[in-house]
Amino acid sequence: MTSKKKAIKVMAILMAAIMVLVACSNNGPANNPGTTNNGPKQENTGGNNGPDEGNSPPAEDGPLSKYDPPIEVSTVRNLSDVVENNVLGVLDGETFEDNRWTRVYEEQLGIKIRNEWVVKGNPESDQYVQKMNVTLASGNLPDFLAVNAVQLKQLAESDLIEDMTDLYEQYASPLTKDILSQEGSGPFDAATFDGKLMAIPQVEPSIERSMFIWIRTDWLDKLGLQPPKTMDDVLAISKAFTENDPDGNNKADTFGLGVTKDVWGGANGLQGFMAGYKAYPNIWIEDASGQLVFGSIQPEVKQGLQVLQDMFKNGQIDKEFGIKDGGKVAEDITAGRIGMGYGEQWNSIWPLQLNKNNEPDAQWQAFPIVTDSGDKALVPQRFSTTKFFVVRKGAEHPEAVIKLFNLHLEKNWGETAEFDYYYAPKEAESVWQLSPVQPAPPKKNVTAFREIDAARQANDFSQLVGEAKTIQEKLELYESGSEEGFAVWGWERIYGPDGSMGITDQYDKNDQFLIDKFVAAPTPTMVERKSTLEKLQNETFVKIILGEPIDSFDKFVEDWKKLGGDQMTQEVNEWYATTQ
Repeated sequence: MTSKKKAIKVMAILMAAIMVLVACSNNGPANNPGTTNNGPKQENTGGNNGPDEGNSPPAEDGPLSKYDPPIEVSTVRNLSDVVENNVLGVLDGETFEDNRWTRVYEEQLGIKIRNEWVVKGNPESDQYVQKMNVTLASGNLPDFLAVNAVQLKQLAESDLIEDMTDLYEQYASPLTKDILSQEGSGPFDAATFDGKLMAIPQVEPSIERSMFIWIRTDWLDKLGLQPPKTMDDVLAISKAFTENDPDGNNKADTFGLGVTKDVWGGANGLQGFMAGYKAYPNIWIEDASGQLVFGSIQPEVKQGLQVLQDMFKNGQIDKEFGIKDGGKVAEDITAGRIGMGYGEQWNSIWPLQLNKNNEPDAQWQAFPIVTDSGDKALVPQRFSTTKFFVVRKGAEHPEAVIKLFNLHLEKNWGETAEFDYYYAPKEAESVWQLSPVQPAPPKKNVTAFREIDAARQANDFSQLVGEAKTIQEKLELYESGSEEGFAVWGWERIYGPDGSMGITDQYDKNDQFLIDKFVAAPTPTMVERKSTLEKLQNETFVKIILGEPIDSFDKFVEDWKKLGGDQMTQEVNEWYATTQ
């Protein structure tokens, strides 16, 4: 089978698979169901904190009760390339406005969904951002919509959205309360203002943002190297991959470590590398006095940058890394020029599967991140919940969005679940994205691994259901050695016996996670200065790696503090004091 033929088979599913693993992977220590909000339950005050008196729901109205007659609620959406091509492009008789999700919401809840506008592309696209900004600035909101933390804060302060405190208590199903509490109280803290819950957080994972070292093990074997146990081992592997011709072409054309110009990220980012030197950029951590400090300005970061600068000088990092985004680094991986990179659990599906397509004998494996001392690494985890569903103040049925959450979770993970139809059918694995709300259990991926692994140990897969069953079918397809099986190699590298999810399982059991301590809504200075400070940080770090004097880090720290960092730190600690 030719590499070209394999690539054709794989490319159709790559992006859909990435979305399954990234957008819907979740985790965190579970709280008791129904205890997600801080502080006492608040009374709704004002004229429109619930349905109008003349339109109040019947007494028997509950989490999954149906409106009769049906109601219509409006929202705004983005239509991603994945949904347009890999879902709607393969489903007959379904459109973005009329599909299995809009139909089940209308059939079982009596809720018709109307999109006031739809923008093609991702929520980060310029067109979507501009359209959303116009909508928010006008104050003419749809009945419900998804916003980020800054937008939520602005809407809450402008009194444009409903207080959802009592509505959540009344209408959220036990399953919804359980699942949305599994990331801890942070997502609800971020949506709470003056003791009032002003949005329903679409809880995102921390655990499955874990970092690994992805290494070409065929190169390790060829050069007689062992997997790393310390950062010195990582550096030795990087040096060998650069200087010892691991691809055997007698050319100096390989690099030890893949790095993107964006510095951070789920593929070829540097969070895991920095953690090897006990440096934790971009998160708030406790210092010895119990105060919160920003990880990016700590002296350990300077040590990590010095090592990266040395690696760059020695040719172990591409000299053009400063202008290469993730796509360009993926091209180098595809071409067999890079042998190691830090990334998340889904990297085997993208970009590593691309290399496997191009070089069928290539093999990659995830390994735990390591430290310079050889001690067990702490795995940094940023607060991941960034999407909040708000309801327009005065909406006739503000509880409707909660019912949408309830049914989405019920149809995928509840007692009446139809996972293979509503979440990940074989023909369109990202069909869940057709729903305007997309909550998922925070530990769903690692839970699926544990179920599969237990079945693997017992040699009995007959009891697997839902997501675990769907994934096991992919593993069996891979084991068949077929052409289709080759296309799901990346899944085996995640859920197989040596997969990345097994490392996540161990991280969790070993209590290795270092969680971002700041989980509230953005402080005033964050709203005003955070993006500027992030730009300053990342530009400085890239320049240092490229060779600027290491003392530039000290100047960066001074500037960061003067340009708002000190004020931001004060605000963060004022918030933190209220949680102790």
